[in-house]
Amino acid sequence: MTESATPGTVSESRDPLMRMRAYRLACALIADAWKDTEQLKRDKGTEKIAGQLYAAIGSIGANLGEGYAHSSGRDRARIFEYALGSARESMVWYTAAEPILGEAIVRDRFEKLEEIRRILLAVIPRERGRLIRPSNP
Repeated sequence: MTESATPGTVSESRDPLMRMRAYRLACALIADAWKDTEQLKRDKGTEKIAGQLYAAIGSIGANLGEGYAHSSGRDRARIFEYALGSARESMVWYTAAEPILGEAIVRDRFEKLEEIRRILLAVIPRERGRLIRPSNP
């Protein structure tokens, strides 16, 4: 276990899902978003954005995890599309939060969200045509 990892965190998990770069990025964004939402909650103008942002960021990893568990490529694609929608929603909330968080933080979060978006835009069409479980004749 690394020094920064605490027992029970995804960083030490042996789950094959951890091989998925988009999922690892989404998990890292949860920690970032927590710090960001704490800062947003201190300002009356952005306190409601904080909850929306944190929920959208959490939804990315949650949907990737759920989609990964489905054996049908079509099901995976559909649920990965939810993760894609949450990534895009998160970008909107970060845009709204920029006056409080600052340009550098928002740019960093956008880079991670953009990478997740690009990965999903490549993965979703592939998954849509994939059958993981053999069909019965």
